[in-house]
Amino acid sequence: MARVHDVAAYIIAKLRSVDAMKLQKLLYYSQAWSLVWDEKPLFSPKIEAWANGPVVRKVFKTYQGKYKISCALEGDKSALTKNERETVDAVLRFYGDRDGFYLSELTHKERPWIDARKGIAPGEKSDKEITKAAMRDYYGSLV
Repeated sequence: MARVHDVAAYIIAKLRSVDAMKLQKLLYYSQAWSLVWDEKPLFSPKIEAWANGPVVRKVFKTYQGKYKISCALEGDKSALTKNERETVDAVLRFYGDRDGFYLSELTHKERPWIDARKGIAPGEKSDKEITKAAMRDYYGSLV
């Protein structure tokens, strides 16, 4: 299993520059599709259902205060296996040309984020987890 900072470093290197919100959503979709296609998680840290969409807190803290990210502060992009790179590459081909706001809005229309935010007011802070099972079940149903 990859380290989440290795996946982030790989995404940053592939896109050359990415805003912090978009990085978070691409990590989310990479995890979700790995659960479906590879039948295992891509990385271990939980993904939280924040007001602006899914967030890996560990990566958020690393890049907190940065809008555009063009150089990974942590992680090793070459640490991903061939299969992990293929999964992330497929996610980047599908979602990579969208901006962070679009991807955030997209996650707000999908069951995993909606279900994790049940009972939480719009805009309210939350650390509720979007479970791997919820991601696998929802995105698996789309295949």
